[in-house]
Amino acid sequence: MAGFQIETAPVLAGVPHGFFGSAGRAHQFGFGGPGASEEVAALRAAAAQAICLGGRLAAPHQVHSPDVVTVTEAWPDAAEGRPVADAVVTATPGIVLGIVTADCAPVLLADRTAGVVGAAHAGWRGAHGGVIEATVHAMEALGAQAADIVAAIGPTIAQPSYEVDAAFRANFAPADEAHFAPAPEREGRARWHFDLPGYVAERLRKSGIAQICDLARDTFADPARYHSYRRASLRREADYGRLISLISAP
Repeated sequence: MAGFQIETAPVLAGVPHGFFGSAGRAHQFGFGGPGASEEVAALRAAAAQAICLGGRLAAPHQVHSPDVVTVTEAWPDAAEGRPVADAVVTATPGIVLGIVTADCAPVLLADRTAGVVGAAHAGWRGAHGGVIEATVHAMEALGAQAADIVAAIGPTIAQPSYEVDAAFRANFAPADEAHFAPAPEREGRARWHFDLPGYVAERLRKSGIAQICDLARDTFADPARYHSYRRASLRREADYGRLISLISAP
């Protein structure tokens, strides 16, 4: 299980964290993806150890919701039975928070002074539904201050790779216009490119987070490093893998 591809964010320096790549598709971190659940669990556990030796992984069952779980004790990391949520926060040392993605934005957050960390899975539905704000509020409930929280957006589908239609755009308000760029018509219908990481960054700023780092890695465009739901769908592949992003209280 060696050979992890781990990227870190300067804004989270001193906080144990990492955005894990696919290592050339050798690593698949999601229970819903290819591979036996026992193998996936072992890989996830090894990734957690790479972040915090002796740490216990706490990763929820994700459903594109705005729901957050405050973790004081890790649960068994298995395909079934995990809490249903799309973000996790903790102030408990030794717990490694994890979320999986495959184009959606993985967001890792930390207030070093308060010793509070968070991890959020922010696809467009979750971000639009308030998962970012809910994560910040949950961190504040543990003693964090929004002004002291820093956030990093990991590998995410980039705007040039994220083509959407009018039905998608209708979910957003005129105030979100800046996150859409015109794309060529297809099949006689208008299309746009949506800036998911930019939209997530805006939601973070509106939540009071001033220090935000976007790694600016496009999951769709780099098959050697990242799994991508959209790329797999366009290629009509039977299944797709998941990446994992982890953070632990300093």
